Amino acid sequence: MTRPPDDVLRRAQAFVREEAGFAQVVTLDRHGYPVGRSATAFLRPDWSVALVHRRSHARLAQVRRDPRVLVTWVGLPAPGAGNENPHVFDVGRLPPRVVLVRGTAEVGDDAWTEEVYRRALEEQRAAGHTRAPVRDAEHVRTDLVGLHVRPYRVRLEGFGAGAESSDWVEGQPLPAGRQQDDNPHGGHR
Repeated sequence: MTRPPDDVLRRAQAFVREEAGFAQVVTLDRHGYPVGRSATAFLRPDWSVALVHRRSHARLAQVRRDPRVLVTWVGLPAPGAGNENPHVFDVGRLPPRVVLVRGTAEVGDDAWTEEVYRRALEEQRAAGHTRAPVRDAEHVRTDLVGLHVRPYRVRLEGFGAGAESSDWVEGQPLPAGRQQDDNPHGGHR
């Protein structure tokens, strides 16, 4: 479980930034069952993830209750990919490219949320994606909240040779039974 070569890391980061689009974000409900949904999520060079959501989403209560999350980006196989020796079954298809970040989500404070929102909005608008509403600072403060996911483990599939995968520890896991402090004002640490 060591980090893959730098070229694999660069390809995975570029895939998320330039091709993957939406991520699938999985949190745990009050019964401990996984809940998934698609969301915009921004992978950073240190493998942390920044998200900005409307304050009305149930996932925020889930993250406050249990901050362990999984963020996944999935896309088409890499150009030139192969799978000459399937491990179990041959389904006649190439494996997709996948980036998975398991980590601990922290609710961001207003300033952090505003910074992430503005940077992402500028990038999207510069790329010609202009259909989302533009919120002023007051609307960001009252309608949106940011989540910062500190990575624990990262897994890459489809960025090395053939169907090779990489899985490494990037940070510390949340100790068993520990939950995030319930700070109603956020408080990205």
